Order: sequence, then structure tokens, then C-alpha cells
Amino acid sequence: MSLTAALAYARHGIPVLPVHTPDQGGGCSCHRGARCDHPGKHPRLRHGVTEASTDPRLITVWWTHWPQANVGLRTGVVMDVADVDSAEGWHGLRHLLDDDVPPGPQVRTGGGGRHLWFQPTGFGNRVRLLPGLDWRGAGGYVLAPPSQHATGVSYSWLQRPTGGLPASPATLRALIEGPQLLPRDQPVTHPDRYAEAALDAEADRVARAPVGTRNDTLNRAAFALGRFVGAGLLDAAAVRWELTVAARYAGLGPAEIRGTIRSGLTAGRRQPFTRYPRDAA
Repeated sequence: MSLTAALAYARHGIPVLPVHTPDQGGGCSCHRGARCDHPGKHPRLRHGVTEASTDPRLITVWWTHWPQANVGLRTGVVMDVADVDSAEGWHGLRHLLDDDVPPGPQVRTGGGGRHLWFQPTGFGNRVRLLPGLDWRGAGGYVLAPPSQHATGVSYSWLQRPTGGLPASPATLRALIEGPQLLPRDQPVTHPDRYAEAALDAEADRVARAPVGTRNDTLNRAAFALGRFVGAGLLDAAAVRWELTVAARYAGLGPAEIRGTIRSGLTAGRRQPFTRYPRDAA
């Protein structure tokens, strides 16, 4: 059954990869067994998602070797996925979209959450867009029906793909892209959560910035988050700490980090974030 599903996904252009399987006791088919932190959720392939393929011959070889493997789908190629892993995440997403969730493919995850499929945005993974809500984009992957969860429950379709995928709504896309790219006429309905998610997104952006762009990325992040500090939505010390850790990870030096964060935060505070854009109707 898993092979049939994997081949069907591949026929629609979605790169597929075999993923480890949970056992009846909630352990994992990997060498860690019951000690695995992510039973049934990590790739069987040595190079992970980068080896995902649409080649039916290769997929058949994989599932012949691992007939019970869970089915992983690489995101960012045919679809991006909003990964809702709790009731709080579902409530937060609906609140963000004013209860206007676009119709499109939805999967009920084995853990009781949801996967909502959208057109690819070109952006990578984002964690904690809101509490209980992640984004799986370029370089990511999700499990797909009929994969098994450690709870023993299978992933299943709430709404199967029947046509084109919906585009991500403006407020959701703005959260993925970063606060400085929020549409000028789009009010933010939950600014405190938006600010927290922006802090995570900007820190991730700084940590992953390639050589040659690191200082500029840090400056832009400090400015964007400084706007939230100026509005009283984020604590300046927390912002400095998160950006410092991210910038060190990226390879910037202490003096450069301090100066860039100070400059960016100062400039951002002078233009505090407002829930309702000045030129909104």
C-alpha cells in the first residue's frame, strides 16, 4: 500500500523518500529503537530529503527493501505545507486568516494535527510561525497518507487534491517572509503572536545567512525586530540575545555583532510597528 501511494505521489511530480516506521510499542525502526526521539518521522536514506526522487524504479527498489516504510514528501517543489500540530495551532491559523482558510488539500496527521497544502512560496522551513504552527517549504518534508504515527494512527486525507493548490493568504505569507514585508494595507489581527513568530523567523534567517550577506541580514533583522521593540511587543534584551546567538552561529565576530544589532534596533525603534498600517482604509 505504501509503495502504491509513493508511486502515485511521484507521478504528480512530488519527490518521495522512505521514512522510518514506528513499532507497536511506539519505538522506531531505526537503530535507536525505543530511545528514538522522533519515532517513525526521520528518513531512512543516508542523505535524507536531498535524495528524495520521482524515479519509479528507485522508489520501487526502496519500498521492496523497506516495504513498511512511511512515505515522506519533499516540500517546496510541488507544494509547501502549513504544519498544524495542536488545537492551539489550528486556532491560531484560523484567527490569523479570520476563519477564511482556503479550500485545498488537507491531511489529518497521526498525532491529531493537520497538514494544509499550498502553492510553493520559494521560502524554506519556518518553525513556530505561531504556537503549534510550522511551515514546511524548500528543503523540508512531511509525512503523507498512509504513513503510520507512533500512536498507531495512520495519516489520512481530510480533503484530497482535486485541482490546483491555493496560494498562501497574504497574512500567512507575510509571516513566512518576515515582518518587514507585510503588505501595507493588511492589518495584523494578533500582533503579540506575530511579533514572537517574527523573532523566531528573523533569528533563523540570520543563523542561515550565507557568507557575504551575514552582516546585512543581521542589520535588517535588528531593524525589523526593533520596530516591535518600539511598539512594546518584544523585549529589547531578548531580541539582542536571540540575534547574538544566531549571528555567532553564522560566524560573525562579537564586536561586529554588537554594533550591528545596536544600530539596527535603534533605527527600528524610531519606526515602531503598528497593527494597522497608516495608509490602510
